[in-house]
Amino acid sequence: MSRSPWPIVLLLAALAAYLSPNWHWPGVDGGTVGQVPSQEAGTSPLTTDPSASLSPASRELFNRVRPASVQIEQLSRGGNGGLGSGFFITPQGLLLTAYHVVDGARIIRVRTVSDQTFPAKVVGFDNAADVALLQIQTRGTVPFLELAPGTPRVGERVLAVGNSRGDFLQARRGLLLALNAEAGRSDFPEGTLEMSAPLAPGDSGGPIVNTLGQAIGVVSYVRVDDQGNTLSSYAVPVTANEALITQLKAGVKRDVPAIGLTFDTDHDGLTNPPGGVISAVVSGGPAERAGLVGIQQAPNGQMRALGDVILSVNGQRTRSADDAIYEIRRHQIGDTVTLDVIRQGIRRTVEMRLVARGSLTFAP
Repeated sequence: MSRSPWPIVLLLAALAAYLSPNWHWPGVDGGTVGQVPSQEAGTSPLTTDPSASLSPASRELFNRVRPASVQIEQLSRGGNGGLGSGFFITPQGLLLTAYHVVDGARIIRVRTVSDQTFPAKVVGFDNAADVALLQIQTRGTVPFLELAPGTPRVGERVLAVGNSRGDFLQARRGLLLALNAEAGRSDFPEGTLEMSAPLAPGDSGGPIVNTLGQAIGVVSYVRVDDQGNTLSSYAVPVTANEALITQLKAGVKRDVPAIGLTFDTDHDGLTNPPGGVISAVVSGGPAERAGLVGIQQAPNGQMRALGDVILSVNGQRTRSADDAIYEIRRHQIGDTVTLDVIRQGIRRTVEMRLVARGSLTFAP
């Protein structure tokens, strides 16, 4: 396989840059213990028949869905690359993907099953829902998937098409396990479809289709065990008459509030008193301007001191990074919040104004 000049640096789409060993964005990963193996960037279309191992019915479905599915490669403002999936929903080249696939992208390139590449731009997005609508630059028409007219049924068979594990637009089969699944994490979308399909990094943004070939969801995140094996996969539900799709087509760009920091996974919730431990602050962000600091390191790289610990947000107790993110995201961009923090035993209170997460540049 040839390797793209863009490095495969998987980006964080949430306010925090922490991920526990049991949760992963399928196309984005923070390099934590137990991570799913990442995909090689810029893989070439396979010369063998990718549907050879499928049943006749699944093969027919896959062969209809695959031409409307794409690989998405992006280059961020910081010069880092990322890889994900997507699918066309109109013959004019509008396509859906997961927002975290294109979060912070400066250049977006879409690659089809016929090995054509097109530049693309973001038309609209909803960060909290983890969905983005892109438009490729093409004069012709493209194959596309119809969105399902209604809610899917638990127990029905589903098929995903994505770019994980070094594959190019391959099929992942499974069953729909639940509707309105709880993420259990404040930086993942709620109300998702839970599936048994074995998804992994690189599949983010790809389609989940029913047996009729209609798209019912956009792949968002996966839950894995300590060995990196997929336990269950999750997709944001989409339907033909959904308000979110209409809003994205109208150009709505809905971000989440942030203060510009990443959290320390190793010490999260383990301090006394427990709280969200800051790993680093974003240069020029509200947290830095308020004087918050992350881990302090000696010249040899050894940690000299933990970062500040967030104990509450607007008076609401926060015993972990997840609590802190949840409380921050209960507010709106532009709101002012008060944080109670502790540094080496000394407590203090700071105020800061929430900004759009997309306005911040997180270090790789």
